[in-house]
Amino acid sequence: MADESIQVAELGWLARDALIETRGRARVVAALARSAYLEAGVTLIWIGAAGSPLHGRAIVAGRPLPPSLPDEMMLDVTDAVVWRPDDDPTAIDAATVAEAARSLLTRLGEAGTPDGFATLLTGGVLGFPFDRAAPAGRALAAASHDEDTDAATRAADELIGLGPGLTPAGDDFVGGVFFARARLGPPDSRERWRAAGEIVCARARQSTHPISAVLLADLVAGRGHAPLHDLARGFALAASPITLLDAARRLVRIGHSSGWDMLAGFLAALVPPRYWHTGCSPL
Repeated sequence: MADESIQVAELGWLARDALIETRGRARVVAALARSAYLEAGVTLIWIGAAGSPLHGRAIVAGRPLPPSLPDEMMLDVTDAVVWRPDDDPTAIDAATVAEAARSLLTRLGEAGTPDGFATLLTGGVLGFPFDRAAPAGRALAAASHDEDTDAATRAADELIGLGPGLTPAGDDFVGGVFFARARLGPPDSRERWRAAGEIVCARARQSTHPISAVLLADLVAGRGHAPLHDLARGFALAASPITLLDAARRLVRIGHSSGWDMLAGFLAALVPPRYWHTGCSPL
């Protein structure tokens, strides 16, 4: 156990609750270059330096992290600011959301150079090992627009676990689709999509990395990184294009391509595949 505790500047509500239970103790389960995944009791959380995006499970340290972390650490949350998404119930107008999604899609290049599954939406070609995943990606998006949860679970099966790393790109794309359904889908269909998402998550626990399975379950439940919540709220409230682009830029900076993959799934759930590349759809 480290002798000195790490001061926490900000953290998500899930991380706060877990650390209260363990009295600040956490165990490192995967150390990355500038962050680390931890377990506080049985709860997965992670820690990053200042500027890291917030999430219910995220911890932002008050000072730079040491180059090497001990296997166990103490985290001081006494003065930390607790983040929780501003997801107050808002009446969702499907036309408003669709217009916002189409508008952002046409300007996606302004958020950066599309990567991962985002290339599907912008007319690019998926590279290896994703080159054979394009049909499944389109099928999942089509299932969202057709309200076909059975087709959605079949398509998701082909995508879960696809890609390298602790959070494979296929998982992030699937999670983005289900997050959009949880936050912006018609209220009368949300229970069906939640049930479909639980099927996908149960299968994911057998076919992808355990860390990714937890984050996928969060997305299915409508819990994601702060920029994703900001986008969903911005779509619902017809926020300005500048506001939406700012959220998209913050989202795509997450991971190697995780942010792009989540954004791609989120937009794919809201813009039918036949209108990708141009972002246009009939009025």
